[in-house]
Amino acid sequence: MTEKISHSSGEGADRNSGSATERDARVILSNEPGSFAWGVLAKRHPALIQQVRDAFPYGRRQHEALDALLEEITNGVVEPLAPSERDHEQWAVWGREHFGRSWFDAPFLWAESYFYRRLLGAVEYFDTGPWQGIDPFAPFKQAELRSATVDDELRALDALATASTEERATALLHASLWGNRADLGFRVTEGEAAAGDAAGGLVADDSAELWQLLPAGACSTVAVVADNAGRELIPDLILIDHLLVHRHAKRIVLHVKPHPYYVSDAMTADVVDCLRRLTQAPGTAGRIGGRLWEAMATGRLELRAHPFFCAPLPYEDMPQDLREEFAAVTLTILKGDLNYRRLVGDRMWDATTPFADLTAYFPGAVAALRTLKSDVIAGLERETLDAVERSGSAWRTSGTHALLQVRP
Repeated sequence: MTEKISHSSGEGADRNSGSATERDARVILSNEPGSFAWGVLAKRHPALIQQVRDAFPYGRRQHEALDALLEEITNGVVEPLAPSERDHEQWAVWGREHFGRSWFDAPFLWAESYFYRRLLGAVEYFDTGPWQGIDPFAPFKQAELRSATVDDELRALDALATASTEERATALLHASLWGNRADLGFRVTEGEAAAGDAAGGLVADDSAELWQLLPAGACSTVAVVADNAGRELIPDLILIDHLLVHRHAKRIVLHVKPHPYYVSDAMTADVVDCLRRLTQAPGTAGRIGGRLWEAMATGRLELRAHPFFCAPLPYEDMPQDLREEFAAVTLTILKGDLNYRRLVGDRMWDATTPFADLTAYFPGAVAALRTLKSDVIAGLERETLDAVERSGSAWRTSGTHALLQVRP
């Protein structure tokens, strides 16, 4: 990316003028052995390098670059991009406090983002040559999209045909919320856990507030910031179709990544692949795919890919043009764990810190739909927090819990 986005170092601007609450909420690093962040840098990233190496018949130059990156992240210090790289100047600003130090001592959000930028550099994604624009994560995305599990999930949509509009809306919202547990969300079942019941996995549920912001027939414009491709993007698209069909929104802008990021993050190509998967499916799924395809043609569904979505920065540092876009819509829905970390700040907040306080800077109404896969969390009721803590499970990072939080 060449567009200048922000001169922040990546740790985010201080909220509330450096209040005691913020000072106590430390920025998450990866230098505590055994922590979730440490595990990502020490185990997940080296394993991913090997998976990418195995997925493509890369040449000697790429293999040597991948070897060098693996050595650097495990035993070396953070090195800057080469001056010849197209975004060298931008990353020089973002990384000025972190170059020359251990990867584990950099803020977790910054280190993860920079790792993926360096991985793309190693496989020559941005270079002029035969590997330019080849998504190194495409084989993983495509395998998931072709799986029999997706067939089962799409068939489950047919069972919603006889459900009431309200039941269908709830099921589709939960499918989008749970992401890769979408098969659970498509089913309208008896005896579901009460909203906000930690034992049922939902630790915060502001869905009523979300629907209040999007009443039928209000001619709203909604922004949806996507998270992952494949099994997580399909339920997002199905929810978008529901919002359009039932006139909760007149127009929806779907924001995706401009280039590969965080293994499975959605780009335009992934949206197209998911739409094709839907249109080729039988029954309800196929009809949804056809409507979405038409919505793209008529402008009721529009794609955007702003460079900020691949920046190592919190949303508080978003550029003015993106701020104006979010200010102009009725509601911005942020999907997934990474978007949540960027929304509230990648810090160890007290989990009862009000969500509204941490998102007060956001230029319009905002909703977070997130399956919990990292340590950051805010906005929980004390009773809910006590219940999940008593469970003894790794509830913050295991993907077994989720939240839906809204700040009008």
